[in-house]
Amino acid sequence: MPRIRPSTDKDIAAITAIYRHHVLHGTGTFEIDPPTEEDMAGRWADIKSKGLPYLVVEESSQVLGFAYCNWFKPRPAYRFSAEDSIYMAPQAHRKGLGRALLAELSASAERAGVRKLIAVIGDSANAGSIGVHSALGFRHTGTIASCGWKFDQWLDIVLMEKPLGLGDTQPPSV
Repeated sequence: MPRIRPSTDKDIAAITAIYRHHVLHGTGTFEIDPPTEEDMAGRWADIKSKGLPYLVVEESSQVLGFAYCNWFKPRPAYRFSAEDSIYMAPQAHRKGLGRALLAELSASAERAGVRKLIAVIGDSANAGSIGVHSALGFRHTGTIASCGWKFDQWLDIVLMEKPLGLGDTQPPSV
C-alpha cells in the first residue's frame, strides 16, 4: 500500500535518482545537468529550514515520487505564495500516486500558511503535470512561450494557480 510521508535525509539518494531521470530525459525541469546528492541535500535542507513541506510517496520502502513547495519569490510580499514541484519515478506514472502526493502537498502547504500554490510547469506538452494540477483545482493562468531551450528545442512554461484555505478572501495574520 503506498504511503505519503514527510521526507527525511535518508530519502535524498532516491530523490536524486528520480530527479536525475527527469533532468536527463524530460522537459518538466529546465535543468540541463543533474544535481549531485550533495546539491539535492542542500536544496532539501533549505526547504525544510523554511518550515515548508517536502514529501515522498513510497511503497514497500521504495520512494516512488517526491513533492515540495518553496517560496515563489524571495521578497517579503510573496511570503504567502509558494511554487510546487512534483516528480515521479518512471514506474509510478499513471497510478494515481502523483495526484495523491500533490493533494497532500497542497494540504501541507496550507497548514504551513501558504495561501496560493503556483505551478510553473515545464513544457506546454507536459500533459501529465498539467492534467494532475487541473484535476486538483489549479487553473491555467498563462503560458510563456519559448522561454527555455532544452534537447535542441524551445519549450514553453505553463502557469497554474490554486488558492489555499482562505486564499485572498481575508488578509493574512502577520
